[in-house]
Amino acid sequence: MPDGKPAGVRCIQLDEQERCKIFDHPDRPAVCGQLQPSHEMCGDSREAALLGLGWLEQQTRPGP
Repeated sequence: MPDGKPAGVRCIQLDEQERCKIFDHPDRPAVCGQLQPSHEMCGDSREAALLGLGWLEQQTRPGP
């Protein structure tokens, strides 16, 4: 995604198991490597993690 991933849009680099297809690739965006999961961010379930990530996307979305 040359211009970045818009909030709420699924990353095109995720495979069918929701794993990053470019995890160790040099083209992987720096922001992906800088995002460090924690219990505070991910909670106790996949659903909680997705809610947390959605919140982060909304909070960091560039303004109009």
